[in-house]
Amino acid sequence: MASDPHTHAAHGHDDHHDDGGMHGTLRDYVTGFLLAALLTAIPFWLVMGDVLGSKTATAGLVLAFAVVQIVVHMVYFLHMNSRAEGGWTILALIFTVIILVIVMAGSLWVMHNMNANMMPMPGNMTAP
Repeated sequence: MASDPHTHAAHGHDDHHDDGGMHGTLRDYVTGFLLAALLTAIPFWLVMGDVLGSKTATAGLVLAFAVVQIVVHMVYFLHMNSRAEGGWTILALIFTVIILVIVMAGSLWVMHNMNANMMPMPGNMTAP
């Protein structure tokens, strides 16, 4: 039995499903892609070209670029801002960051204390 397309619309159903969320434009996606590519290429160049000369400075700069790239992905691809879902996505992100900082800081603290308080192995106890 063939269904009449007009009856489907007459019952309050339509083929356009909008979830009410924000969707980016093509320009937003292209901008996000170009920024993400640039934020990947610059650290790659810094590491491969040994531009800064210091491994510590290079690592710090690569981490800074990583943080900026996370923000670019959240804004341009995940559409996270203070208006999305009444601000709940930002609140969830803040909670996640706080938990992540607590876990990472606690892990580093435990590992540092274990390293500092372990009994050192004598150098002459190697296998023959």
